[in-house]
Amino acid sequence: MSLVVRKMVRHLEETRMEMGRPVPRLHRVAIVAAVLENPYPTGYVEDLVTLADEVGEELGTLVGPPCVELLGEEPEAFGKAALVGIDGELEQGSALIHNLRFGNVFRDAAGGTELLPAGEKTGLPGAPLDVPLKHKTNAKTRSHHQTVTLVVPDAPRPREIVVACLAANAGRPLARLAAFGSEVASA
Repeated sequence: MSLVVRKMVRHLEETRMEMGRPVPRLHRVAIVAAVLENPYPTGYVEDLVTLADEVGEELGTLVGPPCVELLGEEPEAFGKAALVGIDGELEQGSALIHNLRFGNVFRDAAGGTELLPAGEKTGLPGAPLDVPLKHKTNAKTRSHHQTVTLVVPDAPRPREIVVACLAANAGRPLARLAAFGSEVASA
């Protein structure tokens, strides 16, 4: 089976100042999303895994490496997302992105070892989806916990799914929290 893609969305955001202060390093976030026809048939489907396995690598290749390329430098944080349109089921989007055939393509392109954090839901066209990002090799790196909002104004239409990969070149622009666990280390 080959995926039917209506459109690709590429977005690059650069933050230069935060709270009136210049950030020490230009903060970049890249998003690459595919708006695709829901590959699952209408109605309840018992086996979601077989199809997800079949299209996982193709879907991962469509959005993963291009996201790293759009970022234009080594990613430090990453995440993934699925937004399922009406006449679809949240579990269908989850099956597509929580599949190692999909995730490994992006993880390898980003040089990551951690599991990809995910945002997923069902929604109407233009629905915002908040996507968590975490450090690609150590999910406990507190400075890299950040959330990015993904919006595709005309998607997902009924019987569509938006699947996206997101990458950041750094942690939050002015991250200054103590290391994970330090608040209880002296207790």
